[in-house]
Amino acid sequence: MTGRTPHFYHHLAEQALNGDRITPEEGLRVLQDASLDLLPLLQAAFRVRQHYFGRRVRLQILNNLQNGYCPEDCRYCAQSADSVAPIEKYRLKDEEAILAEAEQAHQSGAFRYCMVLSGRGPNPERLAYMAELVQRIKARWPMEVCLSAGFIDQSMASTLKAAGLDRYNHNLNTAEGHYGAICHTHTYQDRLATLQAARAVGLEVCSGLIVGMGETADDLWTVACTLRQLQVRSIPVNFYVHIPGNPLGPVEPPLTPEKCLRVLCLFRFLNPDAELRAAGGREVHLRSQAPLALYPANALFSAGYLNVGGQGTDEVVQMIVDAGFEVELQ
Repeated sequence: MTGRTPHFYHHLAEQALNGDRITPEEGLRVLQDASLDLLPLLQAAFRVRQHYFGRRVRLQILNNLQNGYCPEDCRYCAQSADSVAPIEKYRLKDEEAILAEAEQAHQSGAFRYCMVLSGRGPNPERLAYMAELVQRIKARWPMEVCLSAGFIDQSMASTLKAAGLDRYNHNLNTAEGHYGAICHTHTYQDRLATLQAARAVGLEVCSGLIVGMGETADDLWTVACTLRQLQVRSIPVNFYVHIPGNPLGPVEPPLTPEKCLRVLCLFRFLNPDAELRAAGGREVHLRSQAPLALYPANALFSAGYLNVGGQGTDEVVQMIVDAGFEVELQ
């Protein structure tokens, strides 16, 4: 689209609010056009975010139930089979610890409790155990529960749905055309199949990406459109943080706060009513500009990530309040 820049900001918001998709050319402008000022772009994204979510921010807390021992070779991941990163590896936590962390998440004001397990996917015994855990957590605390446990089929998804699971997470991570550069032990289509299986039984799906792994602006556009087509309800936007020992080293050029914020704006314009989460790497790459992420995003992780630290919940809550937003409670 050409024309006066102020009209372009208005056009982006209006297209999103009307449920219309912006064009590829417009999306690439959001990501790359230096003549677009960041603050008006954020304000346009905020119009859309405010329409669907007001000034509410959903806090979500991750519990890494099992760390390491993964047979997959995802080059960005410290838990992959090819990584020599010095992480703490452990098998599945005991039930008492998992439930205690769920209670702590609820008391901290978490809207959603996210359980993550490394590995390719659950065997029947592990699946039954996770379903039982979901039932116990949902019976005790009024918060949503999300599970990320690798590849599942429709039968497995049905078991989790019957147990009361709200969402299943399985990130696309990058565009199909770039996937071969970051993983070889499974395909992009494997990931799509898991999301489709979850959706088929009525589970909401959570799926996002990792920005900064050598992808192009076209790749970012493609992922945002794919998530729109899949009607993904929760989109975590992660920003790559290199952990020494990972096969994927530091990627150039480095991410800047402005690029991260532009990516969040693009995902809001293309997925206007989805829960958009500024996720892993937010603290590293947004730095002092982190509060601006709340203009396109309506959700944040607190208390750290899988193998990377993050802001404590009290600090995150203070940032939300100081920026003029409010924590959304169940």
